[in-house]
Amino acid sequence: MTMFARDAIETINGMARRHALDPALLLAVAQVESGGRTHAVIDGRAEPLIRFEGHYFDRRLSGEKRETARREGLAAPQAGAVANPRGQGERWAMLARAAAIDRKAAYESVSWGAGQVMGAHWSWLGFADVEALVAEARRGLSGQMSLMLRYIDKAGLRVALERHDWRAFARGYNGPGYAGNRYDAKLARAYRSYAAALWAAGGGELGPLRPGDRGARVADLQVLLSAQGYPVAVDGVFGPLTRQAVIRFQNDRLLAADGLAGRESIAALQRGLPLGAIVRRLWHSGKRFFSGLF
Repeated sequence: MTMFARDAIETINGMARRHALDPALLLAVAQVESGGRTHAVIDGRAEPLIRFEGHYFDRRLSGEKRETARREGLAAPQAGAVANPRGQGERWAMLARAAAIDRKAAYESVSWGAGQVMGAHWSWLGFADVEALVAEARRGLSGQMSLMLRYIDKAGLRVALERHDWRAFARGYNGPGYAGNRYDAKLARAYRSYAAALWAAGGGELGPLRPGDRGARVADLQVLLSAQGYPVAVDGVFGPLTRQAVIRFQNDRLLAADGLAGRESIAALQRGLPLGAIVRRLWHSGKRFFSGLF
């Protein structure tokens, strides 16, 4: 898995924090949707990744426009009948040809940015028109993530994401065929990798913590718990829900279930981290480059 670059991770982390969401969750969704890429350079400009959907275009046209689009291989009634070129340059060229036939229909027929949000959703997502949605996607990575977060909230998928209900989230975000491409499994794997990387980059050290504690170390504990399958909000507050998560973890690991994150519990949490080659590389290339993430 090719992870996002450091500056992209910092941007996505900032967006997640502003929306009170575990950064590793947002990183995981963006990772699965974009493969760790944030943009393509088209005619010297950084542009969001796109995918053109010919069947969407076909539905939005009629008469001579539809006939022209079909003749030029840009529209078809069946999903998947219009193949996307591999390169983003060729995809943007395809979009330009479609826009020459009908700009609004063309922009509505594209999935935009790291979250791959369809332009057709512009009204549902509260934009004045499709041009406004596209402008948000073209604003840079922060715009792309804002668009993705807006879709997650509007579709009612935030709860499933925060609960790590990968199947429910995958069904809602990727569609009923999610199992065929193992979207849920990819999402879970990406989350574990990013949670581990963020923890390691933050220094990787925790001491005893107890209810009532606040701050970066509590947020680190919450990331560790979430990565191990005990999801809690990463808010830096050791409140009742964090204590319950600690107790569940302690019970499952046959530890003293006192709700305190002592050294034994912390060590058990750390042992389960999926620290693979990618995370080790991040660790050795600079432990502190994500300082201030939590």
